[in-house]
Amino acid sequence: MHLRRSPDRTNKLFNSLLGNYPGAIMTHLSHIHVTCAIIERDDLVLAAQRSRTMSLPLKWEFPGGKIITGETLEECLCREIREELDVAIGLHTPLPASTHKYPKLTVTLYPFVCSIISGELTLREHAQISWLPPDKLSELDWAEADIPVLSSYCRLLKAK
Repeated sequence: MHLRRSPDRTNKLFNSLLGNYPGAIMTHLSHIHVTCAIIERDDLVLAAQRSRTMSLPLKWEFPGGKIITGETLEECLCREIREELDVAIGLHTPLPASTHKYPKLTVTLYPFVCSIISGELTLREHAQISWLPPDKLSELDWAEADIPVLSSYCRLLKAK
């Protein structure tokens, strides 16, 4: 199942995973810390495609966002998912943090396996979302920072 965002609904405050965000935690100017949600529902996993106006346009990712000073990882992720997708989530399993170095920026992702506890999905930032079985996720064109997170999630599933 795919849900597409109307092209005129770009949220300018959160226009870029790799751009500046007031209050975002950065260990130095080129390293940001970001939470991300692996949202499960009915044996499917939500993947979100970045909009054309975002950095890494049209790449797929696990939704989430930058940690603001004073926030816990859990608070950040719940806030970001409310802002990006208009739903409340329950956080279940944290996965290992993963750091990726892009040419001009380093990103550390803090992933959590989650589920939606209330609300209807509304795309406020992404071009589209897709609910896929875990074994089909690797077929998407993922942002490089999310690939190790996907691998970690797949290892978790195999261990169950």
